[in-house]
Amino acid sequence: MEEIITKEDLRQFGLLLLDSMRSIIKESHGKAETAEGEWLKSKAVRKLLDISAGTIQNLRMTQKVRFKKVLGSYYYNREDILKLFKDETNG
Repeated sequence: MEEIITKEDLRQFGLLLLDSMRSIIKESHGKAETAEGEWLKSKAVRKLLDISAGTIQNLRMTQKVRFKKVLGSYYYNREDILKLFKDETNG
């Protein structure tokens, strides 16, 4: 037996798919916010420590802070940055 798919069937499928994608994005966004707290972008680190792009590059090269490079952007470990900031204010 042959089934025929109508435009209305496709429209309903599209709406269901869209709803599913929205809920997946919402869930992953919540998880990303939690993970985001552990890693900071270069701009946030420079602002927090009031340092230049060259200084943050030096911290990266001397391995004073952990970092990840994702699609051309550097992310730094929040714990390392806070420790470094604490050491700078105490020393």
